[in-house]
Amino acid sequence: MKKMTWALLAVFVMVLLAACAETVEQPKEENKDKKSSQQSEQSKLKEPGKEEVAQNGLTVHYIDVGQGDSTLLEFEGFSMLIDAGNWNSTEAVDYLKKQEIKDIDIVVGTHPDADHIGQMAQVIGEFDVGEVWMSGNTSSSNTFTNVLQAIEASGSDYVEPRSGDVFDVGSLQIEVLYPDEITGAANEESVSMKMTYGDVRFIFTGDAGVKQEQEMIDSGTNLDAEVLHLGHHGSNTSTSPSFLEAVAPEVAIYSAGADNSYGHPHAEVIAAAENAGVKVYGTDVNGTILVKTDGKSYTVETQREGVPTEGENRCIDVNIASSAELKEISGIGDAYAQAIIDQRPFENLEELTDIKGIGQGTLEAIQEQGLACIGG
Repeated sequence: MKKMTWALLAVFVMVLLAACAETVEQPKEENKDKKSSQQSEQSKLKEPGKEEVAQNGLTVHYIDVGQGDSTLLEFEGFSMLIDAGNWNSTEAVDYLKKQEIKDIDIVVGTHPDADHIGQMAQVIGEFDVGEVWMSGNTSSSNTFTNVLQAIEASGSDYVEPRSGDVFDVGSLQIEVLYPDEITGAANEESVSMKMTYGDVRFIFTGDAGVKQEQEMIDSGTNLDAEVLHLGHHGSNTSTSPSFLEAVAPEVAIYSAGADNSYGHPHAEVIAAAENAGVKVYGTDVNGTILVKTDGKSYTVETQREGVPTEGENRCIDVNIASSAELKEISGIGDAYAQAIIDQRPFENLEELTDIKGIGQGTLEAIQEQGLACIGG
């Protein structure tokens, strides 16, 4: 069995300490020399034969995992999984088994939220996983701790990719767009990537927000891509008009659960994409979506027919919402949003009065708006 890397060991120890203290400490930045070594090893995973390259092409499975995220890439004998669905379901694992997946070369947890790494421990435990990529941001949740334990038990390599890293796996080029460094903003600092397969390109940004999208634009990286995975399940905290213009996709896909209580996708995001001439698909109405390409052209196949529309019954779960989402709630500004993030989880909305400055009047304003909730 391989030993846990020092970076992962440090994260694991910090999470255990954080759980005891009921707070989460921020990990130190990944050692650049070590990361470069991991990058050079990554390109040596497998060398597919010429017949395999010609026959298989690339298939991207945007898996219907309900209110969560999971995408499988299969190409030339390789497989890669980006996120692993929600913690309270088995759709991601079930789908992999249905596809007769035996081993996965790379598993990426874009960020430690339970609707993205929910089934990652099971994936690592039940499949032969070569490498696990994560941002390095931590969580005090049992879901995150279970993932770390699964990595250690499996002996899979652990990598913290950073913007500017480029990995060549078979004919697929993976360019890391974000983050450059981590500060503890787990959602916003999602591992974001551009995938290039011949002339066809895909972008994935996890739950990165508009500020982070702007940093990707400002970096000067060519973001042009045919297929965009809409950030944060189609929330208006992601996919800014500027980012949409920079990517200029022909197809946009979001992952969300039918009738979810977050109101995903948001109307303004769908409208902006459609007004730009983008064809929009969503797992809530279309089920699992397949994009197949030979590197020259591509096709889109859906499990069900349906037209994406804005979500209803929107609610912002204060226990998992990003800072940008929290500030949409009446009475919540920068300071209160950060205090909520620092002091959560909350058992009920009334516990928000434990935050200095939030009194009964502010709480009533929050409740009257009907947007804040616990547990989504």
